[in-house]
Amino acid sequence: MNFPILTTLIFLPLISSFFIFLSKGQKNDNSAIYISLFSSLATFILSLFVWFSLDLSSSDFQFLEEKSWINDFIKFKLGVDGISILFIVLTTFITPICIISCVNSVKTRIKEFLIAILILETFMLGVFCSLDLVVFYLFFEAGLIPMFLIIGVWGGPKRVYSAFKFFLFTLLGSVLMLAAIIFIYWLTGTTDITQIYEIKIPKEYQNILWLAFFSSFAVKMPMWPVHTWLPDAHVEAPTAGSVILAAILLKMAGYGFLRFSLPMFPLASEYFTPLIFTLSIIAIIYTSLVALMQEDMKKLIAYSSVAHMGYVTLGIFTFTKQGIEGSIFQMISHGLISAALFLCVGVVYDRLHSRMISTYGGLVNHLPKYSFLFILFALAGLGLPGTSGFLGEFLVLTGAFQKNYLIAMIATFGVVLGAAYMLWLSKRVIFGNTNNSEIKTLKDVNKLETLMLVSLGLLVIYFGFYPVPLMDTVNFSVDNLINNYELAIKSKGLN
Repeated sequence: MNFPILTTLIFLPLISSFFIFLSKGQKNDNSAIYISLFSSLATFILSLFVWFSLDLSSSDFQFLEEKSWINDFIKFKLGVDGISILFIVLTTFITPICIISCVNSVKTRIKEFLIAILILETFMLGVFCSLDLVVFYLFFEAGLIPMFLIIGVWGGPKRVYSAFKFFLFTLLGSVLMLAAIIFIYWLTGTTDITQIYEIKIPKEYQNILWLAFFSSFAVKMPMWPVHTWLPDAHVEAPTAGSVILAAILLKMAGYGFLRFSLPMFPLASEYFTPLIFTLSIIAIIYTSLVALMQEDMKKLIAYSSVAHMGYVTLGIFTFTKQGIEGSIFQMISHGLISAALFLCVGVVYDRLHSRMISTYGGLVNHLPKYSFLFILFALAGLGLPGTSGFLGEFLVLTGAFQKNYLIAMIATFGVVLGAAYMLWLSKRVIFGNTNNSEIKTLKDVNKLETLMLVSLGLLVIYFGFYPVPLMDTVNFSVDNLINNYELAIKSKGLN
């Protein structure tokens, strides 16, 4: 195919943002919303076309595009495989939902807000399509800017503090990755990811380079103990910002582990596996216990995200088919469930302007539709069989049992804690007595809110019962990743 479909996919939201910028919308003019919604839906349809056109029987990168950029030093190289396409589709699916949510939640500077969302979408898609280290890094870090503005301009009372904390944490973590990329170029003479896979990094350099990449991915994931920026960012971010942050931005780090840490530094990945297991277990247990103590709904869901990402890192570093596929499935599933939970919080926040759990109670008596959807996503979040939340955790734990029985047992206890904080949240918010008289006057979910939550709910249930489309997509790519890893481990004494 000669048509640059990936370039079009990446830059379509950016081009649309220019149209919104140039539009002379009045205060009550919805043209910016219509333009951004049309653009994001067109990008989603294009991503589905790429997914359905992908040859799933091959682990090779497809739809390759390559253009010389800076004196042949850096090439603008794009491509997708079975792993990256799922994150691309997740990104393009979540973005229109964020735009729809703006109608109720964003009251000021909506035009500028939508521009920030579309630019952020471009950067996120660039991350998942890049096949050059420098291009990846530029997209990876550029996403900080629109997200910083989304939190800092449209956030809550402590938005400036949270925005700077988010920016500095993630930026400082990535400085070492930039140094590692420069060193890799000096070592191999290229920043082309596919070529580096073939060249193979000498084992004496792998540990230090792995740690440099890890410093960036660990903060972005985030892993314990560098997770503290996430609850603050979530609490202050507007609803759409929280949705993007939880659904997509956290997944960029998981994707980074799969795309860089394992295939480029297999020996180092093996060496540091005990470290990853330890940090993952602490994240699962500790942040689950912290979540139990929260009085702010957003903070509770934010800490639950850290715990769920602990399962992701645990699964990736089992180096088993079940573990890695479970991690990918967990990331996609969490992207849908966490997005829905933050939207649920946004629905009641727009009405009562409070995120405190104590403000609510007895919502089932006055908002039955909302209550049903909230319970559905809460049950999915704790991993109820029949929802997508179950299968990801089940596969990760299956992979962990193959690798380390003790680690798997401790991680399984985290599932119990996950059920505890989700059920505790549901009991206090949905059931019980209505102590706040304002709740009795609240209106149930409107058409737009129903559209957003039902679309997410249907996918959560669909993939819970029928995960085949996702599993078939990643099957060969995961097999190739594991085979290359095992070959590297077997031949480590020969290099």
